[in-house]
Amino acid sequence: MSLLIAEHLCVLRGDRVLLKDFSLVLAAGELLHLRGANGVGKTSLLETLAGLRSAGGGSLRYARDEAALHWLGHRNGLNLNLSPLENLRFWCGLNGLSGERVTAVLDQLQLPARAQRRACRSLSAGQKRRTALARLLLQERPLWLLDEPLDGLDAAGLALFARLVAQHLAAQGAVLMTSHQPLPGALRARELAL
Repeated sequence: MSLLIAEHLCVLRGDRVLLKDFSLVLAAGELLHLRGANGVGKTSLLETLAGLRSAGGGSLRYARDEAALHWLGHRNGLNLNLSPLENLRFWCGLNGLSGERVTAVLDQLQLPARAQRRACRSLSAGQKRRTALARLLLQERPLWLLDEPLDGLDAAGLALFARLVAQHLAAQGAVLMTSHQPLPGALRARELAL
């Protein structure tokens, strides 16, 4: 089953055409790794696929609807004055979730209890990234669009990320991601160079 079908997309940044006549099918259980030089349009493509940027043409279809996807940008999207617990409970409230699983998810992502309660500004880059990744687990959505999700993760964080993605794929989810880093060894992906 295809979770995402893009046909003949034109991806723009302002008036500049970054990608023209771009087509893609992403199936359930599939990991697609987008590669390319800086400025080629990887982030703009992901933003277009996530509905955050208008396409200059073409069509985009989802197996369900846009609400069935998670977007994780290269920035963590955290209020640095709030703790991971506060950030994620706020996010849960915005998405109609109770927030009762926040602590369990942060524990699953191996964020120490002390770090869960400290302002995000005082956390390491890896701890901030784990906090952002927690959103993927707080609400089940079949399609994950991830822009540079490996940034800031140490070896343990990369192994944890690989396990999360493998579990998502085994549950018939799909992941489309960019990364300047090699994928963690356990992950096998279809590679697409832009």
